[in-house]
Amino acid sequence: MKTALILLATMFTLACGYGSNYNSSSMNTPAGASITVSALSPDTAKPGSSSFVMTVNGSGFSTSSTVYFNMVAHSTTYVTGNQLMTMIAASDVATAGTFPVYVRSNNSNSNTMNFMVQ
Repeated sequence: MKTALILLATMFTLACGYGSNYNSSSMNTPAGASITVSALSPDTAKPGSSSFVMTVNGSGFSTSSTVYFNMVAHSTTYVTGNQLMTMIAASDVATAGTFPVYVRSNNSNSNTMNFMVQ
């Protein structure tokens, strides 16, 4: 009986995220933590290109992270704490230019990387 209670308490503790293998930062970036964008894929497009999925690589991403393309929030899919994906519409790349891309999470912005349409 005592062993069963210890086992039950251990399982409850691990299920609540108190085990040593739990890493809350992989899902939720604490407020004030550094958010960094290190690469965009693709990082260029031709004017008039069709819609495409952009992968944003970096660090400090969370499930509440949002990718901004040319200062406009885009629907964002959380992949990992180091990767996000977003759909870039054909209208976003209709004309040539340099467009800033950054990530916003927990009221903080990442650095900005430029996406080139040329």
